[in-house]
Amino acid sequence: MSNNHFELNATDRSADLQGKGASRRLRKQNLVPAIIYGGGEQPTAISIKINELVKALEFEAFFSHILTINVDGTEHQAVIKDLQRHPAKGFPMHADFQRVVKGQKIHMNVPVHFVGREEAPGTAAGVLSTLVSDIEVICLPSQLPEYLEVDVSGMEIGDLFRLSDIKLPEGVVIHELELEDGHDRTIVNMQPPTVEEVDEDADDVDADEVPATEQNDGADAEESNDDE
Repeated sequence: MSNNHFELNATDRSADLQGKGASRRLRKQNLVPAIIYGGGEQPTAISIKINELVKALEFEAFFSHILTINVDGTEHQAVIKDLQRHPAKGFPMHADFQRVVKGQKIHMNVPVHFVGREEAPGTAAGVLSTLVSDIEVICLPSQLPEYLEVDVSGMEIGDLFRLSDIKLPEGVVIHELELEDGHDRTIVNMQPPTVEEVDEDADDVDADEVPATEQNDGADAEESNDDE
């Protein structure tokens, strides 16, 4: 499997192989229940071998690529829209795929890669704070980027990048910026170091400032030690 092409083999699930009980039985057979929907067609319930799906999930690009799902000899072009994992063990329990249609735009969350961290002048004294890991974009299936790249190599303390600063591939727009009430939020900034101020005079306490009860307690303790 290459990093830019993903193909899964699946089996169509008939009506009697659906539902919670059927899904549990499939998982015991090392199969993951899933569904393909959209594209003006009826939803198709499928099952995928868990080892095949787990192998594909190892690649970040799997989540932002057009996938080929071969269902009993019929190919479906789709993107993954939801993945349910076991809360403790992390293995996939169910997957939702959305069909893509040529010429029809799709909404997808794609990862953001921040490059040039080591070269950024601000990191000598400051802290680089990344505020997003992925961003929802709108584009045609053929224009879907694997990731968005943000070069932070020139950032000084006090610098920041917003959504509108991202260099987008042709035909790709950021969903949040297309909204009427969309917010051009910060995605990364270079913050000054956080240093806790230490009161150097904290240990130099005048005896007159210590309550008499505390002074007496100390004297009593010394007398008690002498008695021993």
